[in-house]
Amino acid sequence: MSEYAQIPMQFVGPVKVSGNTIEGEFEVPLATYETPLWPSVNRGARVSMNCAGGIKCTVVDDRMTRSVLFEAPDAGAALIALEKIKQARAELEHVVAGTSRFAKLIDLHSQIAGNLLFIRFEFTTGDASGHNMCTQAAEALMNHLLEKHPDLQYGSISGNYCSDKKATAVNGILGRGKYVVAELLIPGKFVRRYLKSTPEKIVQLNIRKNLIGTMLAGGSRSANAHFANMLLGFYLATGQDAANIVEGSQGLTMAEVRGDDLYFAVTLPNLIMGTVGNGKGLDFVLENMKRMGLDADREPGENSKRLACLCAAQVLCGELSLLAAQTNPGELMDAHRRIERK
Repeated sequence: MSEYAQIPMQFVGPVKVSGNTIEGEFEVPLATYETPLWPSVNRGARVSMNCAGGIKCTVVDDRMTRSVLFEAPDAGAALIALEKIKQARAELEHVVAGTSRFAKLIDLHSQIAGNLLFIRFEFTTGDASGHNMCTQAAEALMNHLLEKHPDLQYGSISGNYCSDKKATAVNGILGRGKYVVAELLIPGKFVRRYLKSTPEKIVQLNIRKNLIGTMLAGGSRSANAHFANMLLGFYLATGQDAANIVEGSQGLTMAEVRGDDLYFAVTLPNLIMGTVGNGKGLDFVLENMKRMGLDADREPGENSKRLACLCAAQVLCGELSLLAAQTNPGELMDAHRRIERK
């Protein structure tokens, strides 16, 4: 019999969101033990409510990946097989179509290392995050290719070139999951009133902390203050595979002074999440999805894109609030002492 871990959860917001897949005012759930996260994200959400259009979210891309590993006699044989595989694209798409109603092969990338051939298959997966759907499709593709190319031998169903739940450059470059950009233009008076800071201070700290500091630390395709905090809270509250915050937190924060205003944006190229599939049938998850308006019938893939937009919006809110707090000496630790210490 399963037991359940109880994690404190609150809804934050409302947050105002607009974009190519979603528009309106929404409350968003966060499950976390770090209780200062709720008022911090709420502060960012309050700012969004006072800005024209709120947070603009753009879904740039949507794909899920699985890389497979073949062993060839040598690099030459691997290259010959790869060239034939690329020429048989329609055949591969047909194989994938036989594994699922929703999985579609949209691209593939490859690497040859010695006599090893790595192929990174990329799929769309409807409203599912797509872990199992992609693995099932990749398994069918492997079996098909092993039959067509007798020089190849099975290496692994996952060759780590995917790359699943690991901080790698390939995901940021090629994308894995939903690629979402969230942007907010904040009048200077609201930066001063609600964030107790200035556009200039936030821009300077973003450069020094997120860009220079992360570079000195050797960060990989990442320059942000704490994306992982908001991602974990959101993932746990919506039934996602929480380990995917590893690649999900590889993203960029941008801040610019525009006249008297602050332009603030977060870019998340690896948001792996869905509204159907394992974990989504739990009562609290269903209720949270309903409260966010994600229980309606829409075209396949639309609900999961809307979910990704809400996720990116609350990441922006939390990132903005923390950077503002860190422009003021003592504010961050004071908040933790007041809220967390009993």
